[in-house]
Amino acid sequence: MAVFGFELPVLLMLIGLGLMIAEAMSPGAHLIVLGVALLFAGMLGVVVTPLASPIALAGTTLAIGAVALFVYREYDLYGGTTAQTSSSDSLRGATGRVLDRVTETDGRVKLDDGGFNPIYQARAVDRTIEEGEEIIVVDPGGGNVVTVTALDGLEDDQIDRELARESDDGTGDEPVGEPESASGA
Repeated sequence: MAVFGFELPVLLMLIGLGLMIAEAMSPGAHLIVLGVALLFAGMLGVVVTPLASPIALAGTTLAIGAVALFVYREYDLYGGTTAQTSSSDSLRGATGRVLDRVTETDGRVKLDDGGFNPIYQARAVDRTIEEGEEIIVVDPGGGNVVTVTALDGLEDDQIDRELARESDDGTGDEPVGEPESASGA
């Protein structure tokens, strides 16, 4: 069966290859799973002639797609995809360093766990933050502009002072559980 002048298995291979190239150009779009499924189903259709029918190719694509999805998720092939941000709210409390001096109207920061591209435009809360200083995100904003404050500029509040006093007095929480034996077992 020919579609656009190509046999169906060859067309599937070309579409699969195109999706894999698109994924390479824009990582994180998850086109790799469908691309692998179409490429391998098309290759099987070319090699094993009975699999060249549309119904057999559809079933083969689904089966290979399921395996590709399992491998993609189970083995984390991209490495580091767990640090990807799921929403702007996940950036609240993130720490990083100032790349370009941050003022109330301008600046750039690099967040430690800022997703695929950890560099964000930044605005300072209260004072100018110089290049290289450590920062913390106080308002993710919802775009690529975050509001930050310097970590060294954070003062202890009443709760922090109370916790420090309790730990100094020895009246803080004791470790939970049984003490370890001298044998280490």
